[in-house]
Amino acid sequence: MNRILKDLKEYKIKTRGVLIIAFICVLLISGIGYIWYKETDQGSKLFRRRTDFIGIIRVNEPILSSEDSLKYVSIINQAIVNDSIKAIVLSVDSPGGSANQIEQIYLDLVELKKKKPLVAYMTTALSGGYYISVAADYLYTHPTSMVGNVGVIGMGPETLVPSEKVLETGPYKATGYSKLLFPFNLTHALDKFESAVFNGRGDKLKLSSTQLRKGMIYLGEEAVGNGMADEIGSLQKSVQKSAEEAGLKEYGIVDLTAGEVGSLTSSNGNAQGREKRVWSDLNVETLNQINKPPAVYHLYLPTGSLVHKLNQDDNKTQEDDLITPIGGGKVIIDKTHGNLVSIWELDILLGELSIRNVSFGFINEWDELEAGLNNASCLIVASPSESYSVEEVGIITSFVEKGGQLLLFFDPATQHVDLSSLHGPINSLSNRFGVYYLKGYLYDQEEHFGFYRNIYIEEMAENNLTKGVSRLVLFTATSIKTNNGIAWTSPKTFSSTAEIANNYTTIAMSNINGSVIAFGDITFLMEPYCYVEDNYLLITNLAESISNIQVQNGNGLDEKEKETLEDPDLPVGTEKVFDEEIDGTVQTFKWFKESETEVLVERPNSTTLYHYDPEGALLGWYSDNINVTYDIPVPESPYPLEVGETWSYEGTYDITIEGETFKGKLVSRDEVTGFDDVEAGNEKKYRCAEIKYSIEDEITRESSKITIIITGRSWISQEVGTVKEDSTIRTYVDGILVSEENREMILKSIQRG
Repeated sequence: MNRILKDLKEYKIKTRGVLIIAFICVLLISGIGYIWYKETDQGSKLFRRRTDFIGIIRVNEPILSSEDSLKYVSIINQAIVNDSIKAIVLSVDSPGGSANQIEQIYLDLVELKKKKPLVAYMTTALSGGYYISVAADYLYTHPTSMVGNVGVIGMGPETLVPSEKVLETGPYKATGYSKLLFPFNLTHALDKFESAVFNGRGDKLKLSSTQLRKGMIYLGEEAVGNGMADEIGSLQKSVQKSAEEAGLKEYGIVDLTAGEVGSLTSSNGNAQGREKRVWSDLNVETLNQINKPPAVYHLYLPTGSLVHKLNQDDNKTQEDDLITPIGGGKVIIDKTHGNLVSIWELDILLGELSIRNVSFGFINEWDELEAGLNNASCLIVASPSESYSVEEVGIITSFVEKGGQLLLFFDPATQHVDLSSLHGPINSLSNRFGVYYLKGYLYDQEEHFGFYRNIYIEEMAENNLTKGVSRLVLFTATSIKTNNGIAWTSPKTFSSTAEIANNYTTIAMSNINGSVIAFGDITFLMEPYCYVEDNYLLITNLAESISNIQVQNGNGLDEKEKETLEDPDLPVGTEKVFDEEIDGTVQTFKWFKESETEVLVERPNSTTLYHYDPEGALLGWYSDNINVTYDIPVPESPYPLEVGETWSYEGTYDITIEGETFKGKLVSRDEVTGFDDVEAGNEKKYRCAEIKYSIEDEITRESSKITIIITGRSWISQEVGTVKEDSTIRTYVDGILVSEENREMILKSIQRG
């Protein structure tokens, strides 16, 4: 019994101890709780349980696929249904993306805004990135953020090559869109984008519809100034603004994109393991891999990635593989200069020629082309990528002067342009005929055929080519610098390079004993574009013009013209006086034969001494501190001369200007085109050989290349030598035309030595 009582006593002591310890613990917990509560109640608020949050949705990538948009739509839906999220900050650093994906996100954001305040914070918001931003109530940006680029990029449908094994039930089942109407689809997409901007920005926006549709990028400061954004501010300021709109004084922050509570660190959007795309590396090739054409994008692409890839991405190579060039024919299509044109573009025109019994052929080798011109009536030169030499230009000019027709086609679209040379190759030929293709493309944002680059042409001169034509549509056309225009744009049309509105020439016609017609577009020749407005009538008028050409056969000469001209023999001491008109200003100059090897020419502002060898070859000349010495003497004309005879020269020389010597290159070509009686200023007629010539003189000085191209005709008499001469002198610096001068001179008197 004593043992039991003793154990019970010890148990009571232990139990009382445990109870005491438990009681003390309760007191401690209660005290600490009271202290915590007091701290919270007094304002530190660090430990109170948060129930209100500001959600951050980060869009830090291009939105190109359904997977991309689904991710953000899911996040937006979470933000809508989660009652603890009271407001949203949309953080945007994106160039946009696929149109339908962007629009899906935009529409969901609009729904979100109906339920909770939505503020946008734009680091970079371009194209579709700006599209989704304008869903917000208030837009913040940085001073140097890039904002805007409102617009659409479309990858058009490909042409269906049908199969008998794979069948489709309609003409657009495989392609999805009409090639002709696809630009209208893009315009509709742009309308929706513009509407979203105007709805989101309202009266704050200070840009017109025309300004907005230009697709300009604005810096953040500019965007605030023109109403595309509200204020310069940080992410923290955006959070504060959204809290104010939600009426929150106490809140937490949740990054919905990363799913991390309380985090303000950047999220890369890879929570689901997706590989992030670097949008600065995007190009057309990448886009076509993600979304096969046709596809529409609200997307900004870095400079060059659109243009260069389009040139590689078109189907030109496939088209050219289908062509077997044919030699000969009344109409020759030049393929000798890397021409980026094929039967695909010329198909309709060639079909119209065929029903008029006009034969045609594509020629790849220059020798074959030169020979073919003897029996041809028309030469088509379209989109060359290699320049024509002076000799080649001379041969084509000869063809035109004998009555042949030259058709020139150029198109600034990348499918028809070699990006390294642009319009240089076509101008190497066209400028001989007073036609110069300018850089860039034409556009009209106010009145166009479905798309700002599809321009209307309604102002035309009356001639056989434009007979019955009242309205044309040209597709990405360029302008032509000429005095012989026959079709012009409206005065509201802009040039992409000049950036000013003007009546730009798009079709020109230059007559030099024949017809030269120049077009600033190629697409209008193709189906389905040829069926728009009066385009097809223009094509049939052109075909009719070609079919009616009458050209002299062979060298085009009659027997009575087969005469010759011997070398003029002028004794030493002979003096000739010429009247010379330079761009309307008339002056007189003198020509002296100083010796058998020297000729002196005195003009009012210069004196030039020419040196010849005993055979009459030009060794060099000296004029006013300029000295030229030819490495290979320039030979005298190969007398006796007769019609059809040609000769050429190519050589280098040293030119010394005020003691500094440079290297030059001279290329020339001459051809006797006929004989004629020429009346000189002394009222005497001389029987002359008419010589057509072209000279290309190139000098490299420091880092610049100066090119002087002289084209003209001279009339040489056996009795007195040169009687008359007409020439045009064009000077280019690094390929840019800087001056043009027209000269005419005629013999006024002669006094033999």
